[in-house]
Amino acid sequence: MKLATYNNGRRDGQLMLVNRDLTKAVAVPAIANTMQELLDSWDLLEPQLKELYEALNEGMLDNAVDFDQTKCHSPLPRAYQWADGSAYVNHVELVRKARGAEMPESFWTDPLVYQGGSDCFIPPQADIPLASEDWGIDFESEIAVITDDVPMGVSVDAAANHIKLLMLVNDVSLRNLIPGELAKGFGFFQSKPSSSFSPVAITPDELGDKWQETKVHLPLVTHLNDELFGKPNAGVDMTFNFAQLVSHVAKSRPMGAGAIVGSGTISNYDRSAGSSCLAEKRMLETIADGKPSTSFMGFGDKVRIEMFDDNGASIFGTIDQTVVEYKG
Repeated sequence: MKLATYNNGRRDGQLMLVNRDLTKAVAVPAIANTMQELLDSWDLLEPQLKELYEALNEGMLDNAVDFDQTKCHSPLPRAYQWADGSAYVNHVELVRKARGAEMPESFWTDPLVYQGGSDCFIPPQADIPLASEDWGIDFESEIAVITDDVPMGVSVDAAANHIKLLMLVNDVSLRNLIPGELAKGFGFFQSKPSSSFSPVAITPDELGDKWQETKVHLPLVTHLNDELFGKPNAGVDMTFNFAQLVSHVAKSRPMGAGAIVGSGTISNYDRSAGSSCLAEKRMLETIADGKPSTSFMGFGDKVRIEMFDDNGASIFGTIDQTVVEYKG
C-alpha cells in the first residue's frame, strides 16, 4: 500500500490512500482519519485498507481524486519518536578520517543512534526556514521506517515484523553547530532542526525483491540546484539493517506505534555514485586536496530527493525543498 497525509488545516492532517503510480488518492475516514490512528490499530485496519487499495489501483473508486504532492504533510506531521541511526559506517569512518581521527572498532558492531525532534516535521515540498547561513546548512538523504508497537528487548528477527512503512528523509543538519554541541558530551540538539519525509509512505511489499534483509536495494537520488549530486545504492554498504536498528533502539525501552527510525546518510564505498550530503563531499575534498571546495547550502538553494523503480517510476514521491531565511 501507499499512504499520504494531506494538509486539511488540522495538526495531524487527513490520511489518504494513494494508488501505486501516484496519480490518484482517496480519503478513508471510515477506516482512519490520520496516519497515527491507522498505526495505533494497524493489525485491525490494514486488511480493510488493502481491499480499498486494490480497488483504487483498478480505478473502481468513484470518490478518488488526482493525487497532489504539494498538499502533503510529511506522512506523520509529528511523531511520538524519531530516532536516526548512522547505519552506513563507511560514512562515519570517512568523517573521522577527514579530521585525522581513528574510528573505534565498536562502531562496526554497535549502532550509532540519536533522538531527533519529532514534534514538528516540515512538509516534503515546503521551504526549509533557517535563521543563518553561517550555521553550515546541509541536507542528508536517508530512508526511514515506521513501526507499530515494539516491545522492549525485541530480537532482530522479531523486529523485522514490526516494520510497517517506509519513507524517504531529508534530515536537515547544521554542520557548523555540531562540533560545539558534541564537545559538551550530550549529543545533538540545536544542530538538528526539523526533518522532512517523502510525500508517500509505503508498505515494504511495494518494493518486491528490492526489499531484502530489511534493506532497500535501490539508488537514492539527490539533486542540488537541479544538478545530480548523488545516487548511491541504499542496499549496499549498509552495516546495520533496519531490523537491527529497531532492535537496538528498543533494547531498554518499548517503542510506541508510529515510532520512526532512520538509516542515516546513504553512502557507498564506491564514490562514483556521488554522495547524499554535502558534508561527505567536503570530507572527500579535504582528504584529496587538504581543504573543502564545496560550500554548504545558502538561502535560495534547492534540494530534491527521490527513489525510482526499475521502470523509472517514482516510488515515494519527491522531497523538493528550498532553504529560505527565517525572520521570526
